[in-house]
Amino acid sequence: VSVVLTGGFVFSLINSILKPILVIFSLPAILLTLGLFMLIVNGIMVYISVGLTPGLSMSFINSIMTGIILSLLNYIISATVLVRSEDVE
Repeated sequence: VSVVLTGGFVFSLINSILKPILVIFSLPAILLTLGLFMLIVNGIMVYISVGLTPGLSMSFINSIMTGIILSLLNYIISATVLVRSEDVE
């Protein structure tokens, strides 16, 4: 359990510090693919976090798949919160 919590903490740090920099550098690819390259960026964030967390291992392909799942969950949750906030007003 502690390895998973450590991995989550490392992922949140990497996501908040490194992701904005990576998004800026990969902006041309993101624009050319109409945002689909963000799935790869999320996978890279997962791969870096797993690499920095002792006791966790994951291949690059699995990291990309995890990034895709995280992107889809983020989209679904954001859409749900947006719909609920429109209902309140």
